[in-house]
Amino acid sequence: MRTSKPITVTLGKQQALLDNRLQSGAYESASEVIRAGLRALDREEAALNEIMRVKIREAIDDPRPDVPAADVFARLRARHADGQ
Repeated sequence: MRTSKPITVTLGKQQALLDNRLQSGAYESASEVIRAGLRALDREEAALNEIMRVKIREAIDDPRPDVPAADVFARLRARHADGQ
């Protein structure tokens, strides 16, 4: 039994990109192109999530003392007031 279901997708300007991939012979069907695009999107999201995890961990592990929010906003106001 088939685990996927047929769908209709309107690509607009991206239709030409799909057609080019099919004409190049790199893909045999529009479904293959879409699946490859979704896999690429999954890889991109996973990479961005890992970058964010690392940055969050670095921030949590940073030994410098926290700066109170009021001080941060006061500095920002002063910086913008000075035209910097």
